[in-house]
Amino acid sequence: MTGWQWVKQVINVLNLATPLGLGVAFLGRAKISRGPRGLFFANGYRIKFPVAGAFTIGNMVLSKHDRDYFDRDPGLVRHEERHSWQYLLLIGTPFLLLYVLAAGWSWLRTGDFASRNLFERWAGLADGGYEEHPPRSLLVALRSARRSRRPAP
Repeated sequence: MTGWQWVKQVINVLNLATPLGLGVAFLGRAKISRGPRGLFFANGYRIKFPVAGAFTIGNMVLSKHDRDYFDRDPGLVRHEERHSWQYLLLIGTPFLLLYVLAAGWSWLRTGDFASRNLFERWAGLADGGYEEHPPRSLLVALRSARRSRRPAP
């Protein structure tokens, strides 16, 4: 682990992001192990939310998959590590609210939660296993949202 990774690890504990991730891992009954670059892996996460192959809270990378899932995909590890840096830069848990807002914007613009989410883009869409979807006009997006709220006949 480099000096900067050690700094990230300490700050993400102090800003409460990693302790929150540890709590979520505990609630999800995940098995925790040390990962590369100052990360911790929480594998076997059992809660069905969020729907993702992996997600990061602080330096804790949570996944329903086993540890081999990360060992087979170094790009995904790089992607999740970039999210851990985002927690550091955005002072910990406020990142979660900003991430939700960015995901909503992305969905509105593309119908996909990642394509125009600036945090997913900064973490590397391809490394995270995401496909980029083209933006749609806001008028089309609003019509689509209005249709999805109508009850089925």
